[in-house]
Amino acid sequence: MSNSKKNSSPFHCRRTYRRPVHRRVFLRLVKLGALALLALAGSFSTFGQETAGSPSSSAPVAYASVSELNGILGQLKTTASAMQTDVEKMRIEKWKTDASNKRQTQANADSIRRNLQSAMPEIMAQVNASPEDLAASFKLYRNLDALYDVFGALVESAGAFGSKDEFQSLSNDMNGLESARRSMGERMQKLAGAKEDEIARLRLQVKTLSAAPPPPPRKIIVDDTEPPKKPAAKKKKAGTSTNGSAPAKKPAPGDSTTPSTPPPGK
Repeated sequence: MSNSKKNSSPFHCRRTYRRPVHRRVFLRLVKLGALALLALAGSFSTFGQETAGSPSSSAPVAYASVSELNGILGQLKTTASAMQTDVEKMRIEKWKTDASNKRQTQANADSIRRNLQSAMPEIMAQVNASPEDLAASFKLYRNLDALYDVFGALVESAGAFGSKDEFQSLSNDMNGLESARRSMGERMQKLAGAKEDEIARLRLQVKTLSAAPPPPPRKIIVDDTEPPKKPAAKKKKAGTSTNGSAPAKKPAPGDSTTPSTPPPGK
């Protein structure tokens, strides 16, 4: 391939522009992570006791965010399927080049095929499960970035040594991959901006609540004295009347004495 053909290649121009964007996204994520650690450290020191017993709940994801992600993943799934089909159709052994270049190109094709069959579906599933997780999103973007490099080299080799049909089909796949990678990068920038705003609000809230006077401590009085025991009720003895007087004695069997009655008045 001549130097003029290499300089006019669209993939060469894209790679020269792509690196600064990748670096800016990475540095922004590093800054975001540092801010998150600072904000969370302040919040834990201030509200550690209050939040210890509260259950953790994830915030609901906006419909617009889910719809945007579904569009990106759908496009990426279609592109990955086309890439895998076109890579398997390549006949590298028939290319007009030396054996060393064929081996290198075949190794790149095998690496792309393995990525599309195993790594890519797993990462896409992780992003789909956590749509606004920056770690999962960055993992997908980094995989797309690495795949873009290797697949770009494969397309250039196909344009130089392969057939016209191979180069055309791989070029179409390259355009779809670049579009998905660019959309994913723009989404990551939106997520990073939203997280920065959230951290700024959190830091402001922590600062405001830290400046406010703490509430007075609650006094808890524990009465551990035992209540006085009630005296046990005395049992009544048999034969004792209710009013406490002694019971009347019964006359003896032989006693025929009767009370005298006064004589009638004269």
